[in-house]
Amino acid sequence: MASEEKSLNFIEQIIEEDLKSGLSQTKLHFRFPPEPNGYLHIGHASSIALNFGLGIDYQSPVNLRFDDTNPEKEEQEFVDAIKKDVEWLGYTWAEERYASDYFQQLYDWAVLLIKKDKAYVDSQSSEDMAIQKGTPSTVGTDSPFRNRSVEENLDLFERMKNGEFEAGTHILRAKIDMKSTNMLMRDPIMYRILHRHHHRTGDDWKIYPMYDWAHGQSDYLEEISHSFCTLEFLPHRELYDWFLDQIIDENQIRPKQREFARRNLSHTVVSKRKLQQLVKEKHVNGWDDPRMSTISGLRRRGYTAASLRNFANTIGIAKRDNLINVSVLEFCIREDLNKIAPRVMAVLDPVKLVITNYPEGKEEWLEAENNQEDENAGFRKVPFSRELYIEREDFLEEAPAKFFRLTLGKEVRLKNAYIIKGESVVKDAAGNITEIHVTYDTDSLSGSGTEASQRKVSGTLHWVSIQHAVEAEVRMYDRLFTDEAPDSYKEKNFLDFVNPNSLEIIKGFVEPSLATAQNEDKFQFQRLGYFTVDKDSTASKLVFNKTVGLKDAWEEKGKKEENSINNSLKDINKYFKVETKPERIAIESAIGESIKNVSTFSLLQNSLKKNINNNKASLLFAQFILKYSHLKSADFEEEDIKKLYTMSLRSESTYVRSKALLNLRDLENESFKTQFEDEILKLYSNPPKNASEREIEILSEMVKK
Repeated sequence: MASEEKSLNFIEQIIEEDLKSGLSQTKLHFRFPPEPNGYLHIGHASSIALNFGLGIDYQSPVNLRFDDTNPEKEEQEFVDAIKKDVEWLGYTWAEERYASDYFQQLYDWAVLLIKKDKAYVDSQSSEDMAIQKGTPSTVGTDSPFRNRSVEENLDLFERMKNGEFEAGTHILRAKIDMKSTNMLMRDPIMYRILHRHHHRTGDDWKIYPMYDWAHGQSDYLEEISHSFCTLEFLPHRELYDWFLDQIIDENQIRPKQREFARRNLSHTVVSKRKLQQLVKEKHVNGWDDPRMSTISGLRRRGYTAASLRNFANTIGIAKRDNLINVSVLEFCIREDLNKIAPRVMAVLDPVKLVITNYPEGKEEWLEAENNQEDENAGFRKVPFSRELYIEREDFLEEAPAKFFRLTLGKEVRLKNAYIIKGESVVKDAAGNITEIHVTYDTDSLSGSGTEASQRKVSGTLHWVSIQHAVEAEVRMYDRLFTDEAPDSYKEKNFLDFVNPNSLEIIKGFVEPSLATAQNEDKFQFQRLGYFTVDKDSTASKLVFNKTVGLKDAWEEKGKKEENSINNSLKDINKYFKVETKPERIAIESAIGESIKNVSTFSLLQNSLKKNINNNKASLLFAQFILKYSHLKSADFEEEDIKKLYTMSLRSESTYVRSKALLNLRDLENESFKTQFEDEILKLYSNPPKNASEREIEILSEMVKK
């Protein structure tokens, strides 16, 4: 039984209540039922963890069952990928089953329903059927074929099975209730004709069962006790039970369908259709592209099975759909890799550093700790020489007081090595620094115990010896979408939010200990983040994927953008208080620059919406968003934009009216503009007493057009 030491989620409470009501624990049986029409994604990982986790907690079997009822979209490749993902996550299934195992039994049961006059062959077109089915607010009407005789239905259904008809000419429907408030109960389709090769049954079948008909019956045949699925299937539960009622044997266990909420992940999509679109249209490089939300993509990027299991446990099970910030997933992988990833040195934006007082030709092999979080990780040797690479950003020729890295006249420590001091630089003809010359304190070697080695300096830099450096291709991955919910906007295509900077390929240099690194080996590049060897890596060419940074850069960016919006709102009040035009221009310019730097679609959308009110500062700020943001009026809801212009043109402030008029003048949507012609004419004919010369000028220009 589930541990009583932890609080139970509502799924576990359902199981516990069933056990208390007399269900034997030996009868508990769960399943994970993917459709083999794509690769599994992070949402599936949560479902896998739920079902297999219940199996572990209750010491009960869990089947892996493929709902392979649609040969148009299913392939063996997807079956193999799904099995690999489940195994990689650390789970073992009791039995591998397929809905196609039950095709004959499902057909026999369908025949039984026809004989009971509970199913019939419908010969309507799909368009006619859609009309006949009605709408949620209007009842459906009976199909003209609903009252076919049992004999005719049996004959037609067998001929459908034998392949005598073309696809779309006939379907088999359950005869339930065309007036049901649940649209799924209005004579749902049980079978359709498909002349397609099936990846397991070949060409044996010309008709294939629909998901709703196959799913519950498959659960019943496998003696599944609890069938857990996402909330979108809640309306299907009534149909699931109706179908079971028709074939159930009271002596066998009856499956119970219950639903839990999807846990959507921000800055990504988890729709198989949309993931497939990303692949087919080459926005990514395959299902296992490290930017994808697929399990195989996450694995390739460097995520561990433990981090995904921990993520699933962290977000838990809920009854309401929710958007989980991807930073939670990134926290889980940081936490895991922090414990297991060896620390190494790599330089990704190199500049040459020369230690002028270090003997030419000399090299030392210094001791470096592999992982301070793991006392058993041990140490390794790294080579040190006169010429090194350091990160370009770790040096400034003229640095502010709080710059804690290398600059001229200042000391820093080289990790595991010596204290150095900036002396001079060498530049090319364009003024770019090509070399940094430093001196080192010969007595300051880390760990030597000398007084010099214990001297405190302001910073520590990572480095790689140029003589020993190994060149590597490093793929710097960022979030695939710029918006947290790219597929949630009715008027926008989710592809509009594809991040053009989601992949940057650079040449870096790593310490020689990485020369023999293998596919999926994981490392922390000190001060840079966590990186994983990609499958494209070879003995002659190392390729690394950036898994995640040491800090959540997106969270910092989000906070910065929110602060920028909030500070701009505060500053806009000054606009109405200053007395001169140059002062107003300066304030507007500063606010405009802040708005230009905000890239988050939802933040701009919400900021505009919140500021549509009778406050003049709010209205002016909303007009500035229209003018300066990268979004266009069409990116906002039309009703919001209409309301904003109406309120702005009726504002007490000439500055608000003027900005609204200018934004309207520059709109390309002429039909939208015409809605405000009366307001503009009214202002022109009878200007408000406080109308500025600029407002009168704009009005005159717009009316004369």
